[in-house]
Order: sequence, then structure tokens, then C-alpha cells
Amino acid sequence: MASGNYTVSSCTTQDVESGERAEFWGVHVTSHQGRMGYRYSRTDDFRAGMIWQRTDTYQLVQWWAETVKYIRTPNHARRHPDEDYRLVLPVTGELVLRQNGQEVRLEPRTGCLLTFATPFEVLQADSTRAFIMTIPAPAVNGPLNRSSPFTMGLDLGTGLGRVVGSMMTGLHAERDTFTSAQFDAVSDRMVELLCMLAAGDDRPTPPGHLAEVEAVVRRYAREHAADPHLSGAAMAQALGWSLRQVQLALQRAGTTPRDLIREERLCLVRDRLRAPAYRHMSITALAYASGFTSSSALSKAFRQRFGVCPRETRHLGPPPADEPPRK
Repeated sequence: MASGNYTVSSCTTQDVESGERAEFWGVHVTSHQGRMGYRYSRTDDFRAGMIWQRTDTYQLVQWWAETVKYIRTPNHARRHPDEDYRLVLPVTGELVLRQNGQEVRLEPRTGCLLTFATPFEVLQADSTRAFIMTIPAPAVNGPLNRSSPFTMGLDLGTGLGRVVGSMMTGLHAERDTFTSAQFDAVSDRMVELLCMLAAGDDRPTPPGHLAEVEAVVRRYAREHAADPHLSGAAMAQALGWSLRQVQLALQRAGTTPRDLIREERLCLVRDRLRAPAYRHMSITALAYASGFTSSSALSKAFRQRFGVCPRETRHLGPPPADEPPRK
């Protein structure tokens, strides 16, 4: 099943001959989670399966398998880098995670944020069924104001953690009903709550972080103002943040993604109208070259913002020498 860029699919080792099942499983896990090694308790009739949901931003997989060890070596981490996190939560059975000299034993209602940026081992007990959700690293490191990956156990059986676990279960249960936007929206909320849980009682998006997001977004909007496809969602995706984070940062500054983009485009047009290098371009050409859909849309917005029309601004010539630069 697919909706936009949202895909739901499944596979099981029962789809192939018994002697090919271990290799079949390794190929599918690698294609969804990245390069690893595998050690099986048996390879003659290995039984496992998975159901995955995926958009361009998130992926949620529920899988079940007989005893197997997943190994990501230093060579894997070096040759196939992957900074994103995996939120792992057993539904039944047990997983044992070893990473950075630490061991975490995961049972139902106990989750873990796992990074593929450093080597690890995960031992899956027989008949274990679990979830693994891929989360972009900036969605975790940004709100928690971190610059390096980490691994930690999370209580997903009580309080806020139980809500996170229920949302993950709900995402899986309703997998055939979502659109891409809906799946990402629920995932965004879940990750925000996950960050709150990981930070304890601290706010996951402190003012200092929001100010940093605002500055980066403003710079990106200025550098890409002429792109007619620029939007809040496009900026968020390019910068590795959620749209909600971008909206919150700009809301704190008293604006919105749409208003910021319009402001940067208007200032770009004003600068170009004053520059001798753009004298040869008509107002219509400048409008299209600066991200506007028409010269009339530009003229209306320009007059509202600056009190004069574009043509009058061009006749005024270059700006005064003492005019302060835009911040």
C-alpha cells in the first residue's frame, strides 16, 4: 500500500525456501536499517518477518524473529555512516543491547534510543516481537541541545513514556489509514514527547535552542528566497528540523515561515531594483527571478511593505551610503 510518499509493506522468511531464509532476512534488515552482520542460532529454517511503514522522514518497523544477534562493527560504522536514532521497544520477549561498554536489557515497556553512529550488538531472544522506529538525528539532538549521539533506557510503561509507547502502537495498528502527512504529524508529536521524556522534566526546546533555530532559518530563507518552491516545510526538511520546531522558533520572534519568506523576497527585490546590475531586467522578470508568481503579486506586496511601487524604487537609485545593512 502507498499514499503519496507513505509506504506500508511486509515480508516473511516463509516466502522463500528454508535454506535461503537466513540470507533473505539479512538482506531485508540491511535494506531497512543499514549495514550489519548477523549470527543465527540456526540457518536451515530461520523464521522471521516484518511490517514496515515509511515516509521520507520516518520509518516504523514491527519485526519478530527466532534467536539472532545483530552486529554493527567499527568497520560498518566507518564505511556506512548513519547518524539517525532508532527507538527500540519490545512488545514480547527480550532484547539485550551492548554499546559503548554498557549493556541494556530491554523487555516490554522498556525502550531505548539506539544510534548506528557507533558499533553495537543486539541479541534477540527467541520469539521476540518488537518495534524499531528510525528518527532523524537533528530531531533528537536539536531539542535536547546535544551534539553527540547517546544510548539510554527509557521507561515506556508509565506516565509520559506510556503515552509514547501507545502512540507507537497506534501508528502500527492504524497503518493502513494514514496519509504521508498524517504519519509524519503523529511521528513529530511522538518524538517531541520522547525528547521531553529523555530530558526529564526539562523543556525539550529551551529558548537558547529556539533562538539558534530562528537564526539558521532566517539565514536559509535569505539565501534561498528566490526559490519559488521555498516553504516552511521545505526549510524544515533541508535543515533537519520538524516543521513544528521551525514554526515555534519563528512564532517566538513574532513571525511565521510564510511571512518570513515574503519579507526576504521583498527585500531581495528592493535590493535588485537599486542595483545597477539588474537595470536591464523588467519588473516582471525581477518578480519571477525573486520567487514571486506574478508582477501584480509583487507590486501589491511591495507597496504594502515599503509604501512605494517597485518602479518608483528603481527611479530612486542606489540606497544611501549610511543605510544600515539588513540583519
